[in-house]
Amino acid sequence: MESCFIDKLINDRPSWVLVLFALGSLSLVKFFLAFVRWVYVNFLRPPKDLKKYGAWALVTGPTDGIGKSFAFQLARKGLNLVLVGRNPDKLKDVSDSILAKFGKIQIKTVVVDFSGDLSEGMVRIREAIEGLDVGVLINNAGISYPYARFFHEVDEDLLKNLIKVNVEGTTRVTKIVLPGMLKRKKGAIVNIGSGAATVIPSDPLYSVYAGTKAYIDQFSRSLYVEYKKSGIDVQCQVPLYVATKMASIRRSSFLVPSTDGYAKAGLRWIGYEPCCTPYWPHSLLWALASLLPDFVIDTWRLGFCLGIRKRGQLKDSRKKE
Repeated sequence: MESCFIDKLINDRPSWVLVLFALGSLSLVKFFLAFVRWVYVNFLRPPKDLKKYGAWALVTGPTDGIGKSFAFQLARKGLNLVLVGRNPDKLKDVSDSILAKFGKIQIKTVVVDFSGDLSEGMVRIREAIEGLDVGVLINNAGISYPYARFFHEVDEDLLKNLIKVNVEGTTRVTKIVLPGMLKRKKGAIVNIGSGAATVIPSDPLYSVYAGTKAYIDQFSRSLYVEYKKSGIDVQCQVPLYVATKMASIRRSSFLVPSTDGYAKAGLRWIGYEPCCTPYWPHSLLWALASLLPDFVIDTWRLGFCLGIRKRGQLKDSRKKE
């Protein structure tokens, strides 16, 4: 019986060899096409003309980090700006700097504390954009933990502000700006997500932050489907580490871009995929993460964040001395 089976396998060898060859060839073709597409979208695909969406862009959180760089890059493209932030002095400084460099554009500033009275803040935004063709919305305002901590160590104020700024703020600003886009049948909404929610399987010791950014991811994907046929492009951009105060990284590198480097890449992707990581080295890290088992990334991330927690606690104890 066994001899007959072996004889049959040997006799049928050309068939199964052909099947394996076909499967291998399909895998290679799939990989090649994916690589060609990656090269195209990252280096060859032309950016969209953002002024076709409208003459104005609204940016939240524009006084520092990624939001500030987005504001400068949008001004470079010739868009007028509505800058929404909580500090009037910083808003003026950014506005003056942009006007000094790109004097032909117009800028409006709106003071809104996203951790404060959002109802009053939304009224200010609505009044500021009345009559303006706001074609691009960059929902950048967001907060994270001061440093890593277990969930039971998150105090009530931090818990409330994480949800209010990251979730409610983004949602309500979108709700204010979207009707005008629908009326004009064009617009681009960019919500800034995080690799903590989209790239890695978990983000221990940053659980609430990661949860709020997971909301942004799904919120954006769903709006993309809802409004694509209405001429509105909705996108969640997923940066990994960027050299910002929030990330506590001062120097940029190949894998950690400056805010200007990220914003330049981010503008090139507006209007395309509903979820993306615009800075191309980050896409390599995303691909690597997708190949590793979840438990490997979870173990690494937990150890990494425990180190951040230890350093943060030490810094706090020194302040109290």
